[in-house]
Amino acid sequence: MSEEQTTHFGYQTVREEEKAGRVRGVFTSVASRYDVMNDVMSAGIHRLWKDAMMDWLAPRPGQELLDVAGGTGDVSFRFLKRAGHGHATVCDLTEPMLVEGRKRAEAERLGDSLDWVVGDAMALPFPSNSFDVYTISFGIRNVTRPEKALEEAYRVLRPGGRLMVLEFSQIPNDLMQRVYDLYSFNVIPAMGQLIANDRDSYQYLVESIRRFPDQETFLGMVRDAGFENAKYRNLTMGVACLHSGWKL
Repeated sequence: MSEEQTTHFGYQTVREEEKAGRVRGVFTSVASRYDVMNDVMSAGIHRLWKDAMMDWLAPRPGQELLDVAGGTGDVSFRFLKRAGHGHATVCDLTEPMLVEGRKRAEAERLGDSLDWVVGDAMALPFPSNSFDVYTISFGIRNVTRPEKALEEAYRVLRPGGRLMVLEFSQIPNDLMQRVYDLYSFNVIPAMGQLIANDRDSYQYLVESIRRFPDQETFLGMVRDAGFENAKYRNLTMGVACLHSGWKL
């Protein structure tokens, strides 16, 4: 098996063509409990991170958002409420996640402002120059080739469009990173078993965080995809990080 044909799925090495199916399996398994688990795992801090994302993004009325790996629509709902009016398209590989999101949209009476599309971040089913904003939150580390997802983000954004990536990252302080690793590897899979009856999926999620590039490396990937004025901001000491770039 050549190096080009393999990738990582957590700490396992798998064929590239296998990874998307495995990721789909993870999120199909946890879809109905995904939002609850996010709150429990992060003690609700993921909500503050997404609010920080919106603060930096500063949505404007009438903008069109593409929220890739958007799952249950958490970021899209925030975007629409901040913008006042606009449109969001939630694109995700896993249909059961979108089903959960549609239920939330109906409950919050936002259905008319949202589209839900099954699609792959590496081959988006949208024309070029279609969106004002592209977001991906806690999703790009699950993509087989993140660099390809960034190229697709650049393609579908209009000139002047904005990329915003929210992802788990690396804590610059070694001692704090070790403490966080102890929590991640010992507590999160156990929570997954207790709340979602699925230890393996949350073990994968923890491992996938450790395999993701650090802040500076990913910043280089954003720039390589063509984005300008690319920057990042650490959140909670680097547990998570926001990367921003512009298609100019």
